[in-house]
Amino acid sequence: MDKIISPVKKIIGTVRLAGDKSISHRALMIAALAEGVSEIENLSQSADIQSTRDCLKKIGVKIESRNGVTRVFGKGLAGFTQPANILDVGNSGTTMRLLSGLLAAQKFATTLTGDDSIRRRPMSRIVHPLRKMGANIQAENEEYAPLIIYGGKLNPISYRLPLASAQVKSCVLLAGLFADGVTKVIEPQPTRDHSERMLQTFGAQIEKDGPSVSVAGPAKLTAQHVYVPGDLSSAAFLIAATILADGSQLVVEKVGVNPTRRAFLSLLIEMGAEIDITNFANLNNEFFGDVVARSSKLKGMKIGGEIVPQIIDEIPILAVMATQAEGVTEISGAGELRVKESDRLRALSSNLQRMGAQVIEKEDGLMITGPTVLRGAEIDSFRDHRIAMAFAVAGLIAKGETKIQNAECVEISFPGFFEILQEVAHV
Repeated sequence: MDKIISPVKKIIGTVRLAGDKSISHRALMIAALAEGVSEIENLSQSADIQSTRDCLKKIGVKIESRNGVTRVFGKGLAGFTQPANILDVGNSGTTMRLLSGLLAAQKFATTLTGDDSIRRRPMSRIVHPLRKMGANIQAENEEYAPLIIYGGKLNPISYRLPLASAQVKSCVLLAGLFADGVTKVIEPQPTRDHSERMLQTFGAQIEKDGPSVSVAGPAKLTAQHVYVPGDLSSAAFLIAATILADGSQLVVEKVGVNPTRRAFLSLLIEMGAEIDITNFANLNNEFFGDVVARSSKLKGMKIGGEIVPQIIDEIPILAVMATQAEGVTEISGAGELRVKESDRLRALSSNLQRMGAQVIEKEDGLMITGPTVLRGAEIDSFRDHRIAMAFAVAGLIAKGETKIQNAECVEISFPGFFEILQEVAHV
């Protein structure tokens, strides 16, 4: 499906978004590991979360949803059953990497695969630490899915991540729940800490000490009632559209503002954006609030270092915003974007150039000079949801119409994105 985006005059409104995708993955998996029935409110309805649901059901977990509440009938650490078929994670790298940590300790063999994109993404980063824990895992060319996991007894390890990755950290911590002793992960840079927070909520013994986080096993988790705040990575596109369109104001209610996620908002404020967070609250060890954004004049800046792992999903929309900022915006240390759903650095560079932006692609980042008047163009989404949404926002402020190819890929993370955009956009 191609989508035509026309320029708008302003963005005005109040919205409330579906639950955070990162937290939703973890809520489902950890609830499945707990004893008892957990209730999850505001679970994400994205395709990626459906992949996690489907995989958990195939290993014996009962999951049902009604009136906005999802009930997960936990199996405990030892209650899963061997799936009848290969587990297909679709487009969800989080499902594959986190579920591998859980499956590595089971008493049966499991095969995990996914779509073409997943089968091109590096998996040695989870295979290596799980093998150190005693797991028997086979991967295509030692790197790619499908993964064949022969579950068994796991040993605790102390593992220093070669590169910052919340998914790899979470995989090892989930595996550590089954090991007899303390499993420690040391991070080179801080990453999202949703797994640690969720595990603590369900009763795991989690310890944090500077760059390290550890879990004691074998753990006994207890069912909980969980509220999932709105997804900040989804809200980022609406916030960006508001900041870039003159005379605009948008309120995004009850959105997650976890300290390891709100770096995106802090960065925008540093660039000159008018953003406020009101009605700040904490539930289930996760923070949320109402984010108020207004149209603003931005200035370019250098983006790199420790902040990059915390804004890795927001870099596509930041690149679009950089085209409207005064001066040069230099993004570095973002080489991980080359092994996401697409090579996002290449996708950003080529599509921004099509729209007339001044952009230089580098090995691990981009250099963008602004402000530039963007012109409507035909955009290749590369079937990557964040590329499609970023350039939909670009289309709102461009001269003329913009066509987004294969725009249905937004369903992977943000079902209803175009409908919500239409609701708040005034032409």
